[in-house]
Amino acid sequence: MEKLLAITAISPDRAGLIKDLSEAVTGSGGSIQQSRMIALGTEFAMIVLVSGNWHVISRVREQLAALDGRSDLTITLRDTDPSPVDASAPYMIDIVSLDHDGIVLDISGFFASRKLGIPEMSTRRYNAPHTGAAMFSVQFTVNIPADTHIATLRDEFLAFCDEHNLDAIMEPAQR
Repeated sequence: MEKLLAITAISPDRAGLIKDLSEAVTGSGGSIQQSRMIALGTEFAMIVLVSGNWHVISRVREQLAALDGRSDLTITLRDTDPSPVDASAPYMIDIVSLDHDGIVLDISGFFASRKLGIPEMSTRRYNAPHTGAAMFSVQFTVNIPADTHIATLRDEFLAFCDEHNLDAIMEPAQR
């Protein structure tokens, strides 16, 4: 029976981090199902979903514990289950705004108040090319149940964005 293991790892950024972690997984017979990896300042963070039978997952745990013990890599492991089949429609949302406090809080609050899940989000701060103004960009997916009237939700969301001075695009995601 296939088991799933969620791995989070963070370390000062250096060449070979991805190799070290993937070597521990693959060398144990595990398979990387999903991953997200990114440099955050001078740190490098990884979130990885690994699959394998119970014996393979046990070996992955041992290999990662050894890797954690001999490097400046901090690793957290958690057993997990497959995502349930979701009949909702994924929508991609892209927002750009002048940077100010609370953007992620406000956006996540809008969708949480409607009990809509955000399975993935990415944010970034940057300076506008010509003016140098501090900008903030958010891209995320929201799952919209089949019984939700999408046009009404879109209108409410765009009104919310206008109130918060956010420039947004909301469109169906490609699965």
